[in-house]
Amino acid sequence: MAAPTIGLLVNPAAGRDVRRLTGGATVSDTYGKRRAAECVLAGVDLAEDPVDILVAPDGGEIGQRTVAEADRSDVRLLDTPVDDTSADTRRAAEAFRERVDAVVVFGGDGTTRDLAVEIGDVPVLAVSTGTNNVVPTPVDGTVAGAAAAFLATDAVDPGAVTYRHTMVEARVDDGRSIRGLATVGVVDQSFVGTRAVLDPDDFLGGGVSRAGRGEVGLSGVAGALTRVDPDDGRGVALELDAGAERTVGAITVPGVVERVGVAEWSHLAPDEEHGFEVGEAVVSVDGERELEVQNAEIGVRPVSDGPRLVDFDAVFEAAPLAADARAVERR
Repeated sequence: MAAPTIGLLVNPAAGRDVRRLTGGATVSDTYGKRRAAECVLAGVDLAEDPVDILVAPDGGEIGQRTVAEADRSDVRLLDTPVDDTSADTRRAAEAFRERVDAVVVFGGDGTTRDLAVEIGDVPVLAVSTGTNNVVPTPVDGTVAGAAAAFLATDAVDPGAVTYRHTMVEARVDDGRSIRGLATVGVVDQSFVGTRAVLDPDDFLGGGVSRAGRGEVGLSGVAGALTRVDPDDGRGVALELDAGAERTVGAITVPGVVERVGVAEWSHLAPDEEHGFEVGEAVVSVDGERELEVQNAEIGVRPVSDGPRLVDFDAVFEAAPLAADARAVERR
């Protein structure tokens, strides 16, 4: 029988876009990511049963160096090709799907979204090292490793500490579609360009799979109007207009709070679609421009088959006491 195994993936490119210069987002450099990965290896020892660690290679060689410098036999490198694009994450996730019991991923919303495409039902411990993070959690790598080990060894019940994160999908009437983990935006631009969306006035609207007052970007705009939890299954449609009579304050990018004009908004039931007719626009997902469209109708809707994310606090609340503590209590 295979030993309990966790996957570890670090995106070396996460947290490096232009919003680092225009806003107040923190910097996550290669050294910091490598140290965080090393902390995961230490954290797994909190579980009483041994755990194997399968590490994905990456274009920055963070995973490769983590394995090479690990002074332990239970750490191995995943054998997948690397071309230093988002395809690396998807390939690793596909390999992890059949081989690991939980996966720790260091990145932002985009990295977690790429992982979600292929990871299936494997519990995901998403740790924030990106720019405009709505979904990943800012936790120490040691904590993430310990939580993953508790899950992999069945020390806690995965069903009690995970939840299915709703996603949001944009479908263009020419047959193209794309999914965002937290947000899909319709941007009043002609070209993808630098990818990051910097000015909220560029948004014509969009849809979100979650809404909270303290979130960043479109989900924060929606959060000024309503509350939708990430496992709710519903979403929110927004039509934005800089000249609208109603404006709401929101954190538009890290370090920036602005007033955003909201012309209309509505809740979306699971799979309910809201349409936008555009002459020329770009569809963004999780804050990055992805699809150029012309003279098209774009429908956005929440979809309920997103990744199975781990609630870190719930893991440690459910984690068993150490064996010696239980023995003392019995006496």
